[in-house]
Amino acid sequence: MKQLKTDTIIGILFVIITGTLSHFFYDWSGNSRIAGFVTPVNESVWEHMKLLFFPMLLYALFMIFRLREEYPCIASSLFFGLLAGTFLIPALYYAYTAILGKDLLFLDIGTFLLGILAAFRLSYGFTVSCRLKPFTRLLGAIVFLLLVCFLLFTYNPPSSRIFEIPSPS
Repeated sequence: MKQLKTDTIIGILFVIITGTLSHFFYDWSGNSRIAGFVTPVNESVWEHMKLLFFPMLLYALFMIFRLREEYPCIASSLFFGLLAGTFLIPALYYAYTAILGKDLLFLDIGTFLLGILAAFRLSYGFTVSCRLKPFTRLLGAIVFLLLVCFLLFTYNPPSSRIFEIPSPS
């Protein structure tokens, strides 16, 4: 259990740091199309979901490989946490902007951090309880589908509010 706690705390820090840096990586890369597939290419809510999704996916694969023998439910738990944290970002953003009528940088940062904390807290709890093991393939398929959507919609976004760049308040 100690290793799971340690790896979870390291994961939280990894996703915070990597996600924060990835906010700037597209610009730093000279607007590389390849970098754009895994980092935000604009300020839309959809693109900001990548800040959590890709760093956590990378770390989740590491954790699954490292801990799958000791924790047979870790894959389903991390997949669920990854999905929950990623979708919490737009849920919190649209909730607070509906109330305030505008977006605020510190609340945007807060939604990112809350998404990460929720993702890892849920992953930890479900790894220990093992309640999601029967859903491993389904959750993995949904993660894969979301990955494909990120790749497809980066440069060809559908016409929907989540893909629009918010106007300055």
